[in-house]
Amino acid sequence: MIINSLLDTDLYKFTMMQVVLHHFPATHVEYRFRCRTPKVDLVPYIDEIRDEVRQLCNLRFKEEELEYLRRMRFIKSDFIDFLALFRLNEKSIRISPSPKNNGEIDIKGPWLHTILFEIPVLAIVNEVYFRNTQRKPEYETGRERLREKIKLLATPPEYSDCKIADYGTRRRFSKQWHEEVVLTLKERLGAQFAGTSNVFYAMKHGLRPLGTMAHEYLQACQALGPRLRDSQIFGFEMWAKEYRGDLGIALSDVYGMKAFLRDFDMYFCKLFDGARHDSGDPFDWGERLIRHYEENRCDPRTKILVFSDALDIPKVLQLYQRFRGRCQLAFGVGTNLTNDLGYQPLQIVIKMVRCNGQPVAKLSDSPGKNMCDDRAYLAYLRQVFGIEQPADES
Repeated sequence: MIINSLLDTDLYKFTMMQVVLHHFPATHVEYRFRCRTPKVDLVPYIDEIRDEVRQLCNLRFKEEELEYLRRMRFIKSDFIDFLALFRLNEKSIRISPSPKNNGEIDIKGPWLHTILFEIPVLAIVNEVYFRNTQRKPEYETGRERLREKIKLLATPPEYSDCKIADYGTRRRFSKQWHEEVVLTLKERLGAQFAGTSNVFYAMKHGLRPLGTMAHEYLQACQALGPRLRDSQIFGFEMWAKEYRGDLGIALSDVYGMKAFLRDFDMYFCKLFDGARHDSGDPFDWGERLIRHYEENRCDPRTKILVFSDALDIPKVLQLYQRFRGRCQLAFGVGTNLTNDLGYQPLQIVIKMVRCNGQPVAKLSDSPGKNMCDDRAYLAYLRQVFGIEQPADES
């Protein structure tokens, strides 16, 4: 069994789920799976994936897991009471062998009851694929590469306060390798290892769990807010209503950086602790955000810039050299830590595509990350937020 605990997911799934429970409990959503990696055939493994998901749907939260969540300062008691009764419903997920689409995975149902599918299902797809295609994994190659990354971070004294975190659950090679990576980073990097987005490994190994919001939250607000143009503002305000200043890292790339800065006014600049980068040029993003803070009478040195888009250690160090001393820095490294054994990682995603029957979409600064099956809605969204259509989507 690949997933043995419902905590084997990213923290932001729980932080968003609590918002859904308290503010949007009747919301209905649809998610869709996509594999962006060319020449990868997942169809032969659909039955295995289905069997693993069936076992996932039999899991319940253990009492010690609920107690761990209960000790988090931002988790409320009624949410724990809900999780004590929670179980994923197998009827909400459809897995079918469609050769045209490289296998189909669709998730439909109440947002509150489907939000925890994404991360473990992606981890299942990865591990099923790699255990069939790489039956004798080159773990020693992975260990050597991991040692080199640690050496880059830990050896020069000028990088002593450069910290990284593990964000690699969804695209890990296997849970065995993921845990080895986490333990190695904890042992070799010490304080330079800031923690992990994975709640299970945070609990098991005494690490700090990390995460706030993901794209699906702000996408859903397109259907839940009073009007589309204010959906990003509505999302930030509802987040602040729930957490009252805690968990204050705003996601910046659902509509691109220009639209984010337009909505992230002086109030949000002062209220939120910082922002997270997840698409586009990270250096340009950092410069623009620092300038925006200065223009809004906020000292950027008091704000956190979180970088999490396709990072490797050399890029982490380049970003650290550019921005250290000008702001507070955080780096979340995913695939390059948990799936770097010499094989091509799968670029797989599960994205929300509808909310309450209405199309929703992400318009990031990396057009290849956009995912919506309604071209008319995409065009309307671009018009509302003043975003030009990329040439490769015309």
